[in-house]
Amino acid sequence: MPETTPHPFDRLTPQAVLDALDGCGLRGDGRLLQLNSYENRVFQVFLESGTVVVAKFYRLGRWSDAQIAEEHTFAADLAAAEVPVVAPLVLAAPGLPAGCTLATVQIDGEPFRVAAYPRRAGHGPELDDAATLRWLGRFIGRLHAVGEQRPFSARRTLDAATFGHGAVQRLIDLDAVPPAQLPAWRDAAERALAQVDAAFAACPAQTLRIHGDCHPGNILWRDPDAGGHGPHLVDLDDAVMGPAVQDLWMLLSGEPEAMSAQLAAVLQGYRQFRRFDTRELALIEPLRTLRMLHHSAWLAERWSDPAFPAAFPWFGTAGYWGQQAQQLREQIEAMAQPPLDPFALDFFD
Repeated sequence: MPETTPHPFDRLTPQAVLDALDGCGLRGDGRLLQLNSYENRVFQVFLESGTVVVAKFYRLGRWSDAQIAEEHTFAADLAAAEVPVVAPLVLAAPGLPAGCTLATVQIDGEPFRVAAYPRRAGHGPELDDAATLRWLGRFIGRLHAVGEQRPFSARRTLDAATFGHGAVQRLIDLDAVPPAQLPAWRDAAERALAQVDAAFAACPAQTLRIHGDCHPGNILWRDPDAGGHGPHLVDLDDAVMGPAVQDLWMLLSGEPEAMSAQLAAVLQGYRQFRRFDTRELALIEPLRTLRMLHHSAWLAERWSDPAFPAAFPWFGTAGYWGQQAQQLREQIEAMAQPPLDPFALDFFD
């Protein structure tokens, strides 16, 4: 796959980052640290005021201003409902309207959108603890209760067309799959997507504003000595319209019996704040399949960013695509099995 050098993110030198934030009313003291992020570029910046912020420079061309505005509005809605979320700060760049949380800065002639967030410390949740899972269920139930109050109109919808069929077509258009592996992978992908289509047709689930990428790495658990307690959301960059179960299944791991027990604990908490449509349980494996396909397309589309070949050197190899074809065949089998049934457990109320 071709590479483009230099990449636009190369413009984000330490001085350029500090100057951009200074223009937004956030004057740094010279100290900054680049944080782990592939999609965007994220920096921890120490300010002269003594506070610390996390600045996010959005990937060029990924989201429109309207889509980012909906992300920020969702965060503001959650914060207003006292759902713990790290919401963007109001910026003071010249020409910005009052209350604006997104600025566009010019760096070497390239327009970057930037937002800033308060820094929050914490660690990942203990997912082997039933009490923690119940707490996470309450937390996500509250998030969804806010999410269903109004829809996104500009952001994507998590469905088979966008995250499945569209992902496969993008991979083919990019010639990402080597010719020797293409027939087996494409056959597995098409057969898997046929089952995904059937599952979504059988379960016309309600769509609402959801986190969309609610894996444990995006949930920050804060201890009392860190200025709070319990889970906080740290990233709504992948927020979409989608079914509620999307924000639940990535908390589960292990064999089906273990996942059923974990899901039972999560739903005990969730149902204290929002009704859960049990038909959505049949979407867990189809959603996992869509995530696999979408992830491969994401890697292929980002390959010109030097951070991606360095972090994912195995992507695009014959071994990778052979493994993907095998995993898709396993997903075909998994989607044919009965869904998880947490309600069969004796302790579930």
